[in-house]
Amino acid sequence: KRIRSEIGLETMAHLTCVGLTQSEIGGILDDLQAGGIENILALRGDPPKGEDHFTATQGGFAHANELVEFIHSRWRFSIGAACYPEKHPEASDAQSDLDALKRKVDAGVDFLISQLFFDNSLFYAFRERAHQAGIGVPILAGIMPILNRKQVQRFVQMCGASLPKELGGRIAAVEDDEEAVRHIGAFHATLQCLGLLERGVDGIHFYTLNRSTATRAIYQLL
Repeated sequence: KRIRSEIGLETMAHLTCVGLTQSEIGGILDDLQAGGIENILALRGDPPKGEDHFTATQGGFAHANELVEFIHSRWRFSIGAACYPEKHPEASDAQSDLDALKRKVDAGVDFLISQLFFDNSLFYAFRERAHQAGIGVPILAGIMPILNRKQVQRFVQMCGASLPKELGGRIAAVEDDEEAVRHIGAFHATLQCLGLLERGVDGIHFYTLNRSTATRAIYQLL
């Protein structure tokens, strides 16, 4: 209660298009609104496990911009969406990915949260391209503290992100020592956050993967 009154802590529901019809999504949105939820992160969603490509449910949505437009047309949520500093893995090139992002924002997005990245220069370059394309909504930087080598390798492959060679080398050198890997990951993420804050980032979103210890440590350091 104290935190809510002092910093306005709010809940954000994550909503995807996976396995849902338009009618079903509408019912979910009605329930969320009735429950006092004010923020929605609207995502297309990943293909179900075992499938390589996303296939829209009959009567559902194939793209996040369609979901955003649907939410924006009937409900009064603050709508967030995803963006990719190194482009979406399914996009043919950075420009086509940016064009898709612009369509999504124009459909009614209020803020963006970036996919994870480990090199701030990639985020700065993306942010500049987005501004030049006329995207004026806040862009929050997505930061994931590295907890172990297998984890980061899996996410880098899945998200289309890249791992700086120097950082990858430091992690590989101590990969059997989980505590050392966590320290390296937290230190790198802290430096990322400091740099982002100095460059006027709109906000920082931490990917905790349900393990908040590293994120809380970074917050304390900042």
